[in-house]
Amino acid sequence: MNGPTPTGKMKFIAVAIILCAGYFCETAFAHPRGEWTKLILTQHWPQTFCSVNKCTTNLSYWTLHGLWPNTGMRCNTSWHFNTSLIEDLIPEMKEYWPDLLAPSSPEFWKYEWTKHGTCAAKAESLNSEHKYFSKALELYRKYDLNSVLKNNQIVPSEENYTLDQVETAITNYYGVKTKIQCVHPGKGGQVQTLGQIEICVDRDFQLIDCEKSTKEIWSNDIPAVLVSGQSDLSVCDHSMPVYYPPVPSRS
Repeated sequence: MNGPTPTGKMKFIAVAIILCAGYFCETAFAHPRGEWTKLILTQHWPQTFCSVNKCTTNLSYWTLHGLWPNTGMRCNTSWHFNTSLIEDLIPEMKEYWPDLLAPSSPEFWKYEWTKHGTCAAKAESLNSEHKYFSKALELYRKYDLNSVLKNNQIVPSEENYTLDQVETAITNYYGVKTKIQCVHPGKGGQVQTLGQIEICVDRDFQLIDCEKSTKEIWSNDIPAVLVSGQSDLSVCDHSMPVYYPPVPSRS
């Protein structure tokens, strides 16, 4: 079978050049394949976490779960976590990024570095263990979820909230859509429990919407957390009241 004529080849090249002059090539080559375009600053409510995972904590503020690129996991398993490289950050990490299951252990940080940090490190701005953890702490302080909720009268309480109340408080402050996750009740349950909130930033660490689109695959959604009588942690339901559990009082 004969190949394309010289004229046909020239037409193909001309079309390719036209496409690359516009949106197609800008989108295709803006970031090398496999590099992330979004970071997910994820914070969880300690009381909800411990109710699911059978632990005990007196923490009364939102703590870091992680800083997750929107693509890739365990990008370099040979890049081992080294606590000595973040020694100056440890006091702050113990306070704001604690391992709620094993407070004296660095295993949680090791896990987050191996699974997510080694992928975030594809960007020059995060290409070291110290850069990754210090940036997560910086974003945690900068976007200060604890104050945003408190200043909008969304505080832990035995009284339930509507999801609209929580969502409006957050969206009005940040100006973007976050992802609010709850632990949903088992069959017949009437109330969902506020558990985790994700705030998204671009490669320049500027706020952007977290809302999923049909064209985007989020590989970093946390695995389902299953407990007796409760289903997994997932996006909160607008039709159901939201319980924001307070710290249990000491008897």
